[in-house]
Amino acid sequence: MLYFVYQLFSVNLFQYITVRAGMAFFLSFALTIFLMPRFIKWAKSKNANQPIYDLAPKTHQQKSKTPTMGGIVFLSAALIAILVCARINNLFVLSGVTCIVLFGLIGMKDDLAKIMGQKNTAGLSPRTKMGLQLLAAFVVSIILYSGIDLSTDFYIPFYKHPLFDMNLLALGFWILVMISASNAVNLTDGLDGLATVPSILSIFSLGVFVYVGGNAFLSSYLLLPKVGGSGEVVIVATAVMGSLVGFLWFNCYPAEIFMGDSGSLSVGAFIGYMAIISKNEILLILIGFVFVLETVSVILQVGSFKTRKKRIFLMAPIHHHFEVKGWPENKIIVRFWIIALMSNLLALTALKIR
Repeated sequence: MLYFVYQLFSVNLFQYITVRAGMAFFLSFALTIFLMPRFIKWAKSKNANQPIYDLAPKTHQQKSKTPTMGGIVFLSAALIAILVCARINNLFVLSGVTCIVLFGLIGMKDDLAKIMGQKNTAGLSPRTKMGLQLLAAFVVSIILYSGIDLSTDFYIPFYKHPLFDMNLLALGFWILVMISASNAVNLTDGLDGLATVPSILSIFSLGVFVYVGGNAFLSSYLLLPKVGGSGEVVIVATAVMGSLVGFLWFNCYPAEIFMGDSGSLSVGAFIGYMAIISKNEILLILIGFVFVLETVSVILQVGSFKTRKKRIFLMAPIHHHFEVKGWPENKIIVRFWIIALMSNLLALTALKIR
């Protein structure tokens, strides 16, 4: 909307991505801060609480009355900010919004199934959930492949040339990246604020790469892949970041509300989407190191138990392992935040070291 104001009335300030990105951040933050307390009050009146699994650490039982589905609020705030500040006719923006909405709807359906299930609070079956995620990721990938004609070159971190062209295989690779990132954030969202801060840091780092890749001069100077038109996605990124910062106000320990799958699946998928359009799919392992750590811990635990009938960790994901060991929850959270910060700082060195 603001960009069209610039075009119609020559308000030059609104032509700059950085200006509109900053406005999107503060608008989504303010909307989240305003709307979240009202949603919490409504959710409590409707008993829309987070179901606590029987196998979860005993300390989690005290969270059984905590409302969930906060993702609906902060994603709605982000979408409003995007509509106001971004160029909606930009295909990169449209595909990014599509990614957020589709995965958000899947998460919302899963959350509602958990809340409304009287006997079964597990939510959607794993097969149904994965099938819906595959469909959503396929839709977004098709837009990138056919509608935008995004480069299918495969890059690795700290190397300036593409290794090879994936061609049609890029569709499968992009689907894998989005689904993996989506589920990794979902697995990490087990403690108050644990997934929120690493998500903010990941989106910030990827936003830097997207901005540089969308700028002809900067991408050429830093020897990064140029992706024309993608810079507008920075506004989508800052809108999501702003809403997450606003959500953190209520989600930090002790949490007043959880994001639920409606938030975690969507945020994770959008992180994967940003990695794809910035050609940083492999660097995402470092950018989202906390998410990777959590996911690998689950894979190792399940694999070890199925093959050796032995557990590697006291409980998985790994944040539960430290809970069982007796670490205070807030100590686990802050230490994981520190790991996320350090891994993102290392990832940002790929801007120059190539």
